[in-house]
Amino acid sequence: MVRERIPDRLLDEADAVMLIDVTPETLEERLLAGKIYKPDKIHQSLANFFQRRNLIALRELALREVADTVEEEASVNGLNGQYCNIQERVLVCISTYPNSVQLVRRGARLANYMNAPLYVVFVADPDRFLTKDESLHIETCENLCREFEGTFLRVSQQNVSQAIAQVAAEYHITQIVIGESQQSAWKRLIKGAFTQKLMKLIHQQHIDLHIIATEK
Repeated sequence: MVRERIPDRLLDEADAVMLIDVTPETLEERLLAGKIYKPDKIHQSLANFFQRRNLIALRELALREVADTVEEEASVNGLNGQYCNIQERVLVCISTYPNSVQLVRRGARLANYMNAPLYVVFVADPDRFLTKDESLHIETCENLCREFEGTFLRVSQQNVSQAIAQVAAEYHITQIVIGESQQSAWKRLIKGAFTQKLMKLIHQQHIDLHIIATEK
């Protein structure tokens, strides 16, 4: 058990917090050199809590905490109520198409690469009931999202692109993942391309849009 801890409230109440960042390798070297623990506790600490994977996780948590704090302060002191995005946030947009499972996996890999929170959104038409198979498919995507420690969002709205843009603004999304449009050329001509509509709605939010070609 690690006893060298401080309560979270101390960090919240502090006027300033300084992060001294070192790599896990450097910390291991300092431990072996006796700069942290007494000699009789060095190997015990390295064999238990201070293993490489734990040190990497602790470093990521510290860096994320600093990013969140800087982002919050920048937003409070920003101009005209503008929000300042420092930390990446990934939003995967799914539908009843089978390729949604693949989209969640791709989005999760992107979020993991960026060390970013993962969000998955399904926009349901309030005037249409899902079939049993469609409901099971969405449930599968939701469970997969939770396996990746993401947040699943279900929104009821007819205008899908508008709903996605609203979610992106509310959760300060920086990366949006969508699947390649499966509409027929005739539907795109009549209704307009979904991708173009979404791009127009998010162009002022400085969001990167990833269009993933998936298997149909």
